[in-house]
Amino acid sequence: MKIAFVGKGGSGKTTLSSLFIRHLAAEGAPVVAVDADINQHLGAALGLDESEAAALPAMGEHLRLIKDHLRGSNPRIASADTMIKTTPPGEGSRLLRVQEDNPVYDACARPVELDGGAVRLMVTGPFTDADLGVACYHSKTGAVELCLNHLVDGPGEYVVVDMTAGSDSFASGMFTRFDMTFLVAEPTRKGVSVYRQYKEYARDFGVALRVVGNKVQGPDDLDFLRAEVGEDLLVTVGHSDWVRAMEKGRPPRFAALEESNRLALRTLRGAADATYERRDWERYTRQMVHFHLKNAQSWGNERTGADLAAQVDPGFVLGESVTASA
Repeated sequence: MKIAFVGKGGSGKTTLSSLFIRHLAAEGAPVVAVDADINQHLGAALGLDESEAAALPAMGEHLRLIKDHLRGSNPRIASADTMIKTTPPGEGSRLLRVQEDNPVYDACARPVELDGGAVRLMVTGPFTDADLGVACYHSKTGAVELCLNHLVDGPGEYVVVDMTAGSDSFASGMFTRFDMTFLVAEPTRKGVSVYRQYKEYARDFGVALRVVGNKVQGPDDLDFLRAEVGEDLLVTVGHSDWVRAMEKGRPPRFAALEESNRLALRTLRGAADATYERRDWERYTRQMVHFHLKNAQSWGNERTGADLAAQVDPGFVLGESVTASA
């Protein structure tokens, strides 16, 4: 399962994604966690101290290695220099799996020990002063998008991505790379504004979108969210003493999380798991190709000096059946 957590800044998106990751780890599920937010806080939310979080390798700094590995022996990709963030896999490409060792994980992932197990954590890296005026944050998330394009995950395996705030993921096709998108919304007008943007953009691409109401303090907050998002409201989360302790750097055992919030996390997992049963690998591949051709025409061909449409392998469909041969 590929799962995204999105929402406006300050909505609690990172906190909820970290709780969901902890829940999966406690249940024994294999997890790859990715911090793709411009503000890198997922590591700290998973219990790393400031120095440990700062030492995490940035995926963008290993983009050449990622491209070289994923390109494999694909004859349609002449070199890593001609790969862009939307380049799709084809015959000869190397694919990633959640439970394996490979050079990408060796360079970019670090294990984080949680109650009940460990998860792999990958980060895009922060937006630095050196990037100002010469790059946009989408260049940071390009490594994530490439990995998602080449990732084959099976049932009971999870890739959880803490996305950048707002609707920035629509600048590329990355919003279509997920089986489930959980939008974290506070019960305010600003809190549901990002939901309306996502709902509009996602409608044409069959993106599964459910709303998680956060900081809900009573019936009035619940009624507001129901009126604003309707049946897309999946579950709500209120005050948590466990989260307050975590934010102070003194989290108790995860088993001490309030039962109401544990139930909310189980509801999230159930909703995500249900989408796997409806996964359409052919549609997933078509959407990947659609956005690659769009990006190639708008900027990729000019930047690389190559016809990137030629990278598309018309007979290739990403899926579990190709993992052995790719």
